[in-house]
Amino acid sequence: MPKLSILDLVRVTEGTDARTAMDNARDLAAHAENWDYNRIWVAEHHNMAGIASAATSLVVSHMAAGSKKIRVGAGGIMLPNHAPIVIAEQFGTLERLYPGRIDLGLGRAPGTDQITVRALRTTQEAAERFPQDVMELQAFFKPVQPGQRVQAVPAAGTRVPLWILGSSHFGAMLAAELGLPYAFASHFAPAHLMAALEIYRSRFKPSEQLDKPYAMVGVNIIAAETDAEAQRLSTTQKMSFANLLRGTRSFSQPPIDNIDDYWSPAEKAQAQNMLARSIVGSPDTVGKGIETLVSETGAEELIIVSDVYDHGARLRSFELIASTQN
Repeated sequence: MPKLSILDLVRVTEGTDARTAMDNARDLAAHAENWDYNRIWVAEHHNMAGIASAATSLVVSHMAAGSKKIRVGAGGIMLPNHAPIVIAEQFGTLERLYPGRIDLGLGRAPGTDQITVRALRTTQEAAERFPQDVMELQAFFKPVQPGQRVQAVPAAGTRVPLWILGSSHFGAMLAAELGLPYAFASHFAPAHLMAALEIYRSRFKPSEQLDKPYAMVGVNIIAAETDAEAQRLSTTQKMSFANLLRGTRSFSQPPIDNIDDYWSPAEKAQAQNMLARSIVGSPDTVGKGIETLVSETGAEELIIVSDVYDHGARLRSFELIASTQN
């Protein structure tokens, strides 16, 4: 039975605000640890009014402060946007505040569009330096070495565990080479999932952090009392994908009765490709879907997106998902 974890999108819904989204994330963390979820992550996205986790380390701290034992972290930090020493300082601080609970997942995408990339002052060259930056960041979390003149205070010696995130073969190869755990983003880019996992496992080199491959698979799961209600709740996420394809960045919208009234056939086809690994339904349907996914992928852990509009319904979705593994 795999471990279950959560990727919280920190969605701002119509009629609420960013503070509500962050408080809901904190509340979810508190509930999730009582349902035996292993970790809860948030991701770095910029210039998206409907996602409140741009200042990722601050949101991680807010969630960690409202919970007691669940691991909390970034899934992920887009490292080309930052100097490695700054991220080491931020997550080393988090580890000092919440010892033994902090994760740091790393991606090489900018987490936004090209106009915002320029505002972030990042470049294509920064993305090409990603492997070197990961190793530099990793070194900052180790104990200070004799003669080391630059330290990430207070990160030195915290050994915050690093993860490599990916949606293509590149991340799989890097995670394998560095001997790090690997999280694949099949919740929005499922096409290369199986190939990436094969590359990761076949090329894995043991490291100080990890002695054998450890793969986590991202998956959209929405659970409700019935299949029909879960399908209705899922229209919120489907509208978000349609909006993304249209280049609009609206707030999370309440579910509707017929998604085909909202999206065009072309948008439907493209969104369904991105959502191909989704599991939506009653606890029985969800349980069977999880069993099939784990059997196919051999994943040690699933990290679940349950993009439901109403916070109470989202809590219930995660509660029902957890109940399928008991």
